[in-house]
Amino acid sequence: MTAINKLIAGLIALFFLLTITACSPEVGSDQWCADMKATPSGDWSANQASDFAKHCILK
Repeated sequence: MTAINKLIAGLIALFFLLTITACSPEVGSDQWCADMKATPSGDWSANQASDFAKHCILK
């Protein structure tokens, strides 16, 4: 791979990473709470469960 090809591949990867992270709602927002309610609780991490209780239930 040439240096230009590596640069282009890196920029494309960065673009997709930024696109994916820009779409997720902020933890504690109404949209985040709605998304978490729609997600089965068995799929939540311990941090997500704690954040859900703190921001969505104990508001």
